Amino acid sequence: MSADGRRVLLALGGNAIAPAGSAGTAGEQTAHIDAAMGSVADLVAAGWQVLITHGNGPQVGNLMTKNEVARALVPPVPLDWCVAQTQATIGHTIANTLEHHLAARDLRRLVVALPSRVLVDPGDPAFDEPTKPIGRYIEEEAEVRRRERETKQRWAHQGDRGWRRVVASPEPRASLDLGAVELLHRQGAVVVANGGGGIPTVREADGRLRGIEAVIDKDLSGALLGCELDVDVYVILTDVRGVAVGFGTPSETWLSEIDVAGLRAHQADGQFASGSMGPKVEAVCRFVEQGGRRAAIGALDDIASVVDGTAGTQVTA
Repeated sequence: MSADGRRVLLALGGNAIAPAGSAGTAGEQTAHIDAAMGSVADLVAAGWQVLITHGNGPQVGNLMTKNEVARALVPPVPLDWCVAQTQATIGHTIANTLEHHLAARDLRRLVVALPSRVLVDPGDPAFDEPTKPIGRYIEEEAEVRRRERETKQRWAHQGDRGWRRVVASPEPRASLDLGAVELLHRQGAVVVANGGGGIPTVREADGRLRGIEAVIDKDLSGALLGCELDVDVYVILTDVRGVAVGFGTPSETWLSEIDVAGLRAHQADGQFASGSMGPKVEAVCRFVEQGGRRAAIGALDDIASVVDGTAGTQVTA
């Protein structure tokens, strides 16, 4: 599986790091990351130049719950701080485990987890109509209304499981720490960047940067980073084997290889839910349409095969 120095950006899903049904303890998440990093080390050994980004949905949700529970004891922190904190937590765990696996293969390579800001437009329509659910479900509508009154949060009904807080998810415009990523990567480091979609940041009229209450979709942010870095392959790793049409129905069909026009056609037919596969499909389409050689969506526990094109859903021009 020689890669001849090609560059691959791996996007690890937050739900793959803390799968549904698990307690989500630090030990469990570390074990999932450790297992994945063994395969990442194999990619480096095979000649791939690897960059990593990751999701943080469950992790940010847990921090928001801690904010609420501890509100009477310590001041809650804003959402951009939660993104930054989870970037650091997941990033240092990736660095620790990946360095161990690289050393076991006699590969001396720096792994750098970079706190990363991503520019968004404060005028993005997403700020007027927040739709991104975060945190845990609440069943009692009275409790939801109390939180809305006291915190100015916005909540939306999410079906049988109850209510969830919704926040803005604006479009990623630029990776503000791109220069540092490029510098480190040119020196041979495996760089972890734009975790959780990046710390959402706006630029004031005087040029000052500040964080803003939002979350950026990590798959769309990853596609942006991949295009900015001109990587060859962008791979989204999640908790399912790939993309399916008719998912969950008797006509369910898993897609192995498809061009971007075909995937866009399925997207236009409403095949991909906005809360699950929709952003991933949009992200791989954007990457390929903007000049990327190949993109893929596949399972976290099958990294090597998804990267080399023999598993998952492979998307080309």
